[in-house]
Amino acid sequence: MAASPTPPAELLHDLVADALKAGADAAEAVTAFRAALSVGVRNGALEDVEREESRDLGLRVFVGRRQATVSASDLSPQTRARLVERAVAMARLAPEDPYAGLAPEDRLARGPFADLDLHDPAGRTAQQLEQAAAEAEGAALAVAGVARSEGGHASWSDSEWRLVTSHGFDGAYRGSGYSLGVGVIAEKDGAMERGGESRTTRHLADLPNAPAIGAEAGRRAVSRLGPRKIASTTAPVIFENRVATQVLSPLVSAMAGPAVARGVSFLKDRLGQRVLPQGVDLIDDPFRVRGLGSTPFDDEGVAVERRAIVEDGVVATWLLNSSAAAQLGMASTGHASRGLAGPPGVSGHNLHLAPGDADLNGLMARAGRGLVVASMFGPSLNPNTGDWSAGVSGFWFEDGEIAYPVSEVTVAGRLIDLYARLERGSDLEFRGAFNSPSLLFDAVAIAGK
Repeated sequence: MAASPTPPAELLHDLVADALKAGADAAEAVTAFRAALSVGVRNGALEDVEREESRDLGLRVFVGRRQATVSASDLSPQTRARLVERAVAMARLAPEDPYAGLAPEDRLARGPFADLDLHDPAGRTAQQLEQAAAEAEGAALAVAGVARSEGGHASWSDSEWRLVTSHGFDGAYRGSGYSLGVGVIAEKDGAMERGGESRTTRHLADLPNAPAIGAEAGRRAVSRLGPRKIASTTAPVIFENRVATQVLSPLVSAMAGPAVARGVSFLKDRLGQRVLPQGVDLIDDPFRVRGLGSTPFDDEGVAVERRAIVEDGVVATWLLNSSAAAQLGMASTGHASRGLAGPPGVSGHNLHLAPGDADLNGLMARAGRGLVVASMFGPSLNPNTGDWSAGVSGFWFEDGEIAYPVSEVTVAGRLIDLYARLERGSDLEFRGAFNSPSLLFDAVAIAGK
């Protein structure tokens, strides 16, 4: 377990004060601490061990409407002095950006911040990680039909982020992550198929046990054996909950304020309009306890809130940082996201599509026949039109029942049309920072043999 995560807040306050003394009109400073340990095994033998520990510093300064950012991993007084000098000099030479600036003061989050239980101090030793990875791999290899392992992996991480601004914001939060996964290859009659399973949680107690993860990895690999090619057709397509977010991700990207402001979004003219069926909500909840995307404030220090970004099928808001909000004549929605260098972009927090009333079997029964997509690769999107396609593999179903696995298939469509016909499953699982139940779309173009 790592000790003292980030340097004291006084270091950031001093850095901001030094930037103002050097000629900046406004400034913000961030520190990021990360410690991580990961272990990989293959065939029960240790394959690799990686240890990471870093403390990094970032500074963003404004001279009028000009801005610059710098970062360093050396926190010594000499390096901090050089950072300030370079940042202010760079800002004076930067082009003017009429929308550059710190977040409006009235939008800032005020403490005390919510305790979201994001940090589990348990930690893991290399030996414990190796044991878990080997146990998961062993369970996967024990599944009938599994031929060999692609490796098991386990990891632990601890991180902290602190932000201080010249207009009064000072906030920090700490998080942990525990991961376990395994990949295997199943074989039958000389044909091979890959399958895997992995999970990441904030707390060790929430991580599924190694035998369960391994057994699921083996089951998924074996279930794909003997895939058939299907003829090109138009049919209902169901995206399993594990891959359904990949269909919804372009929707979220199209709601990003910077994309809307640049006019490169197929939703740019649809604020306040229906894009999903009536009754469907897409919810962003930064306050989910132990959530992988949870945060008490955004990366500009702006207050966050639980909101339906699509409500009753209607686009309720854009995802906005301060710059995009200023461009669009709106207020920040608390979705600023940034690293140590560069100005903020935007991202969601904990997104999920509210579930419907039928599980995966229910959706298949409703559709009758069609394709269940279990994996996707190489998605292609035209952000201006929403034309989308992706390579997929999965299962063909008939009379509401899985008939056989399929591979080498492409599905395609215009997303705005597909979204309007979306039907939700009830099998929502909170596995990551973006989650969805299985999704059924009728009459999707399928390209096969």
